[in-house]
Formats: sequence, C-alpha cells, structure tokens
Amino acid sequence: MERTERILDLVALLLDAREPISWAELREHFPADYGGSDDAAERKFERDKAELVELGFPLTYVQGDDERRDGYIVDRDAYYLPEADLTKEELAVLYAAGSAALASGAFPGRDDLAHALRKIGFFAGESLPTPRVRMELGAVQEGEEKEVSARLEQLWDACAARKWVEITYASPKHPTTTHRKVDPYGLALRRGVWTLVGHCHLRGGLRTFHVHRIRELKVNTARPRTPDFQVPADFSLDSHVAYFPWQHRFHEPVEVVLRLSGALASRAASLLPGATLEPVEEGGVRARMKVTFLDGLVRFCLQLGPDCRVEGPESAQARVKEMATRILERHAEAHEKVSA
Repeated sequence: MERTERILDLVALLLDAREPISWAELREHFPADYGGSDDAAERKFERDKAELVELGFPLTYVQGDDERRDGYIVDRDAYYLPEADLTKEELAVLYAAGSAALASGAFPGRDDLAHALRKIGFFAGESLPTPRVRMELGAVQEGEEKEVSARLEQLWDACAARKWVEITYASPKHPTTTHRKVDPYGLALRRGVWTLVGHCHLRGGLRTFHVHRIRELKVNTARPRTPDFQVPADFSLDSHVAYFPWQHRFHEPVEVVLRLSGALASRAASLLPGATLEPVEEGGVRARMKVTFLDGLVRFCLQLGPDCRVEGPESAQARVKEMATRILERHAEAHEKVSA
C-alpha cells in the first residue's frame, strides 16, 4: 500500500473508532504494512504517526483503566471545527463571491474553491438565494488565462509551504527579462491584477512582481516538508501593494494636508483610509496623510470638487493649480473647436 493511501486509511480508522485502538489492532488492520518484525513495524508506524502530528491530526496514546483499554485515540474536540451556523443570506454572499472569483479566469486554489461552492450549494439546497451580483476581477488578456492560472496555483502552494521559486520576469522597466530567485511571502489582487510580493535574492530586498509578467516559474521541490524561509512577523501586503493611486511608490513619502467640507466631511474616513483626521473650528475636517505618488492624490482631489482643498505642502498646492489649469485649457480648446 502506498504511504499516502495508508495515512488516509489510518485517519479513517481512528476517526471511526469509539474507543482507543491498541497497537495489536493496528497491526491486524494493516498486516502488509505493520507486519513482519516488531522493530520494522514500529519504526514505520512512528514515521506515520509523526506525519499525522505534523499535519495537525490530534493523535494521542492513553493508558487503560477500569472503564477503557489503552491505545491510540483522537481528540475529537481538537479535530472537528464548530458549526459555522451561517444564515442563508451569508451563504448566498459567499456563493456569489466565490462564483465570481472562479469566473475571473485566473484565481489560485480554484479546485478547492469549486469544491467548497459545491458543498455550499448542496447543504443550502433550494433555499439558497441568488442575488444579482456583477464583479469584474479579471484583467488578464485573452489567451493568458491558462498560463496565469497555472502560475497562481504554483505560487499559492509555494507561499503556503514557504518554498523559494525561480522566475524569469519581464519588467516594464527593462528591455530584457531577468532571472530571479524569490521567497514568496504573499499574493494580492488589485483591480484584476495579481501581484506576488517576496524577498528577491537578486535585489537583496522585498520586491513586487505582476504574475502576468512572469514568463517561467519553477518551485523548489527539495525537502518539500521543510520551509525554505520564514515570513517576517511585521510583513504586510498592504505596505507593498497599493490600493489607492496615491500609494504607488514613485517617490519618497511626503505628508499632504487636505481639508474636506460640506458633504465630504462626513465621508472623510471612507474616502481617505489611513489618514489622520481632526475637526476644523470653521467647519469640516482636516486630513493628514503620507503620499508616495502626489499626482495620484491630486487627480483624486480634483474629482471630489471644491469641497476638497489641498492645504499643504506648497509643492502639492502648486501641482493642483498646474493640473487644474491644464484641464481648463483643454476644455477651452475643445469648446473653440466646437464653436468653429
């Protein structure tokens, strides 16, 4: 019997048992594996037991007493998760989000996600609501779905097992591809683009890589159960994958002060996540925030209209005037052409 099959059968046997299973009984159930000499059988079982423990299977040995015999038993309270007890509306949201992710064409853990959705549909039965939801997750070009999806699966497994990867990367900043060894820390999806974040051995620091720009990918297969690296405790995906235009790392951080008034004041926290907010005596809210792409913030402020004003620094105020002037000039040119 193959070892994987034996481990699964061993798990099934132990979970089905209502009382401890002795070593003699285990040998009877697996005569081809735990038969032969006592020493060889015990060594094989010790290896299997160590693998079960490593997988998180709560297997323990108990000494017998007047009420039960000695043997191996599973701590069921530690093994089984409590019932999630989700409402049908919560199940519907999960089902809709999962279905949209599968339909995106490139999503890691696709097989596991599809299996989970089948479970949700089965247990919910006909009572599962079907809300109308539209989600545009995929920005993958036509014809790239299979390649990107396959790479995501490999990177998903590499991140989980903490195994380094070798990639051939086509950066938009360089005319030729580069060969990198990377410790993959995590994956992030933003506006349909998947990004790998990890320690790049070539550059000697944390770097980000767009998955669709990876031309070749190879995961280290040596010692598959032994991690190649540890993810730093202070690592955060949010620090390396921008969620807002002003978070793109094009220059050194600069503190920008904004003043929001009117209807925007009550929405300041949602409009500017992470900003430090303080009320203004004259009315409104003052927001202070670190920005690494000033133009991205300026464009956003101009979209909000006159109730959003840049108070500092002077370089930011100058950029607002410059960009607003250019917009007015463009509109004037367009108006003259229409009038002519």
